[in-house]
Amino acid sequence: MEHFDDLETRSAEAREAALMAALPAAVARAKEKTAGFAEILAAVDPAAVTGRAALAGLPVTRKSDLMERQTASPPFGGLAALAPGETARLFASPGPIYEFEAPRPGFWRLERALFATGFRPGDIVHNCFSYHLTPGGWMLDGAARALGCAVIAGGIGNSEQQVEAIAHFRPTGYTGTPDFLKVLLDKGAELGRDCSSITRALVSGGALFPELRQAYAERGVAVLQCYATADLGLIAYESEAREGMILDEEIVVEILRPGTGDPLPEGEVGEVVVTSLNPDYPLIRFATGDLSAILPGASPCGRTAPRIKGWMGRADQATKVKGMFVQPAQVAAVLKRHGEIGRARLVVTRDGDADAMTLHCEVANGGDAALIAAIAESLQACCKLKGGVETVAPGSLPNDGKVIDDQRSYG
Repeated sequence: MEHFDDLETRSAEAREAALMAALPAAVARAKEKTAGFAEILAAVDPAAVTGRAALAGLPVTRKSDLMERQTASPPFGGLAALAPGETARLFASPGPIYEFEAPRPGFWRLERALFATGFRPGDIVHNCFSYHLTPGGWMLDGAARALGCAVIAGGIGNSEQQVEAIAHFRPTGYTGTPDFLKVLLDKGAELGRDCSSITRALVSGGALFPELRQAYAERGVAVLQCYATADLGLIAYESEAREGMILDEEIVVEILRPGTGDPLPEGEVGEVVVTSLNPDYPLIRFATGDLSAILPGASPCGRTAPRIKGWMGRADQATKVKGMFVQPAQVAAVLKRHGEIGRARLVVTRDGDADAMTLHCEVANGGDAALIAAIAESLQACCKLKGGVETVAPGSLPNDGKVIDDQRSYG
């Protein structure tokens, strides 16, 4: 099997040593070059951040707070190491969230994902991510050209014109959202235009459901997916093995208990938090708001980096109960008070005309009345609301990262 570079097949020990060795410089650059991290990491000695335990002690910066940060400190919330005039391109994504591309090549590192999908120098890529204000189109365009491919700048919409371009240029593959490729293939069939040159695709920005992937396979298109954001670049990507998503080589990924800074063990679903080694955008413990879990072992494709299961939902589960917001961090605070609890889930329902909440806790042997009463007291103290407590057997709650389950019907 071919690989993009030797980094993909180095030993797990060599990779971890290299990433940990790079941490002090990344933290130092973030403090020195950005006003935001100078404040966030004011009490942190970069030289002491030499391993995951030390990293876990650093504050988490949440993407969900980015709009507020950028409003208070435009344009990038004090987190970028470049001034706007030093960048190559500037973007305004929905939200709005403002982003940039640095002038150096490989800023988003998506070449690795394209290579794993099967794209090679000399291929023609039909790119259907948007080029208008948002960075998606430029992210894949730049990566494809760096890989030695030609790019049809399709963008979004205009399906008839795009199909004409596909039939004329005969691209090897497609990049874009999972659904839009079907729009193009169906439009090509409707118009009698030959789109069969497209035999591979790298998709992102939406769910690739198994039935859709199979439908593409039946039309002769092998589809893989990647997980990337404008601020972090490539986070993870699929290979031909299609067994999880392989982490990029230039980031440090942690899976944290939602709403906290606490790392979870392998296999547990939690929030994806990334520390980037990007010198232009040195994000330290940047919480994406996405849920996933680390898979055991390595991919059968020969790439040795850790893998995640893929996107498993959102970690932002705040809900309003009796007029007050309850956050995952408050539920986590209850767990910290009681080491007897394994997983826990706060279930919100209606009791007649009133909101009700019950904390379902995994406790060995069901616990006793004193423990249940103590947990209920902690629940009220941490959430400022009364709630019930139910103990369940260890391993009985779903491992899906959900901390707050709002079961109220709004129909």
